[in-house]
Amino acid sequence: MNESKFSLKQILKGFFEKFIHHAELSKFHLVIHYFTFPWLNGKNYGMFFISLFITNHKKTLKKLIMKNSKSGNSNSKTAEGLKDLFIDELKDIYWAEKALTKAIPKMIKKATSQELIKALEEHLEVTKGHVERCEKVFEMMGMPARAKKCEAMEGLTKEAEEIIESTEEGVVRDAGIISAAQKVEHYEIASYGTLCAFAKTLGENEIAKLLEQTLKEERQADDTLTQVAESSVNEEAMQAEHA
Repeated sequence: MNESKFSLKQILKGFFEKFIHHAELSKFHLVIHYFTFPWLNGKNYGMFFISLFITNHKKTLKKLIMKNSKSGNSNSKTAEGLKDLFIDELKDIYWAEKALTKAIPKMIKKATSQELIKALEEHLEVTKGHVERCEKVFEMMGMPARAKKCEAMEGLTKEAEEIIESTEEGVVRDAGIISAAQKVEHYEIASYGTLCAFAKTLGENEIAKLLEQTLKEERQADDTLTQVAESSVNEEAMQAEHA
């Protein structure tokens, strides 16, 4: 592990701790999903249900980087560490998107609501575009597209399978599929929000624009699933439970 990457991660660790203990930092939103901290003193702390979705991305990351630079690390080393972290996160979400192209058809096959099936079918095509967009970002970074197993997405897709297996066909299962799919969307929203922040801070504005398109589409997918749930599925599921 090189010094610059460790330094950047120590910054992020310190910021997470500060955020948790100081709620007055209102310019940030806490987004729940899996996050790993394998670098702390050589220990693997496993999966944490925490990540930061930064609303004032560029300004804040620059402040963190400048603060670290004053403590003895050069701007170039810190930027290199941020770039390494960006690439690592990109590999992670690339794996996640490819996994979803296999997971979503399973949800479609088990869903019964026509609204839900349509929403999932549409997002499947969008997801295929996200895979291609990730590959485009790798190309713009001058490197081959390589995926790194995303433990969080693997866990979320397994949970979706368990929900499908443990519920009877019909509206209750549909409600469970929506729940599982929205957890996936929230993870992706947090991931792409962070990637956008890193890209802007690194001065990769064209890459940031591409990632922002994906972020917008993930938010739209989440909104669509909410509309499907509120329009019929959740109410029908409740009626089925009391029948």
